[in-house]
Amino acid sequence: MVSLKRFVSVIVLVYLLLALLFLLVPAVRNSVSDLGNGTNKTEDFFHALAWIGVLVLGLQFVVENLDSALLRRSVSSQDEKINELKARLYDQQQQAVPAPLPAPAPPTTRFPESNVPPSPLA
Repeated sequence: MVSLKRFVSVIVLVYLLLALLFLLVPAVRNSVSDLGNGTNKTEDFFHALAWIGVLVLGLQFVVENLDSALLRRSVSSQDEKINELKARLYDQQQQAVPAPLPAPAPPTTRFPESNVPPSPLA
């Protein structure tokens, strides 16, 4: 697809350069339009140039949309693979976790018999 895209880009660039050459240099325009037959040589030449431009730009439009669609499809398939791998990793992590240990008993404070404060009620 990349080679087709590059080829179409080269065709568009060549067409653009030729069209600019014909439009901006009157000597080239006159010499090329003299090659045809008929009374409206210049008009026929620019009419043909316009049709060629329509075909080249239409071809570029089709190739760009095709490339974009293929890239979107590729990205979505890669996203699906990533999600599947994440799900497998999560499942493996859930299976590897041991059962939770019981919570330890809260610590108790014990005073030695000699340090027991006297009860205020006694």
